[in-house]
Parts: sequence; C-alpha cells; structure tokens
Amino acid sequence: TALVGPSGGGKTTVSRLAARFWDATRGRITVGGMDVSQIDPETLMGLYSIVFQDVTLFNNTLMENIRIGRKDATDEEVRNTNIGENGCQLSGGERQRVSIARAFLKDAPIILLDEATASLDVENETAIQTSLSRLIQNKTVLMIAHRMRTVAGADKIVVLKDGAVAEEGSPAQLRQSGGIFAHMEQLQQESSQWKLG
Repeated sequence: TALVGPSGGGKTTVSRLAARFWDATRGRITVGGMDVSQIDPETLMGLYSIVFQDVTLFNNTLMENIRIGRKDATDEEVRNTNIGENGCQLSGGERQRVSIARAFLKDAPIILLDEATASLDVENETAIQTSLSRLIQNKTVLMIAHRMRTVAGADKIVVLKDGAVAEEGSPAQLRQSGGIFAHMEQLQQESSQWKLG
C-alpha cells in the first residue's frame, strides 16, 4: 500500500502510528488483525524493517551501522568502512542506502518505507527500486512517496489530505477517477519536461 498526498497530509504520521512510535488517541491500528497497542513494543519492532527519509547513523563503521538491522549478521553479510559521526562522510543518498541495507539484513515481514529513495538521483533510485522489489517480495509494505513513478506498481494507493483519506484504490482506478492522485501524477509528468532557459 502506498500513501501519497500533499505535504502535511498525515503520511508520516500514519507510518509512525503503525510502528507504534506514537499511540493512537482515537481508533486503532492493526497489523495482521492484532491491535498494535496490545503488542509489546519490542516484539512489534521485531516485525518491522523501517527505512525513513531521515536516517540516524552512529559514529562507527559502516558494518556496525548496517548490522543494527540484525545484530547477529556475519562480517560477510556487511562491509566495513568508517562513516563518521551520524554519517557525516556520506551523502544523503548514501545514508539512505545504509538504511535500506539494514532493512534487507533484518528481513522482517512488514516494511515501512517513508520516502526511502528521496535523496537519490534518478539512476540510483532506479537501481534501489530494483533492489527494493526483491526486499518486499512476500511482505506487507507501507510506502510513502512523493514521486508518482515510485508508487506506480503498488497494489493499493491511499491519498491522504488534511489528515484524512481523500481517495483510495489501485493506480489505474485513481488515474481514471481524475482526483487528487491523477492531478499529482499529471503535474509531475508536466514538470519533468521543464527546462531552465
């Protein structure tokens, strides 16, 4: 399921509620039919691999930063390069790739992707999308993205606006409806043709 919509619509809030970083004050969040508020937080986090846009890195080797995804990973499963305090020696795209590597290594049944490829150029985004397609096979995925091409292969899209569901359906259904999703997709297609003169 992909969450899309204007900035401030509630997409990241939904992902943080799903991971139980926050508890819902109304309604309930369920995973596999179970209310997340009834699941031990540590147990719940064991079910998730999370790739957020803002990546937290530690002043340690790349190997140890990736190994956070799975503490018992062998040295052969990760490589060793020192990355500096909070990854200061890495670009935004490299930081996101570390986060994606953590998710691959953890191999959890539920994956939360919040703008997982936002800091990548088109070439690297395409390569990462190919890798992500392997990561998400046979898993439950909640993906947040602003690029419509990123969510084109989603089974279901939920459009959030002002904290509420404005539309939902398959990409094809939402294109045909001519609503917010179709408008966002059209704007992105038009803007890809812009040239600076």
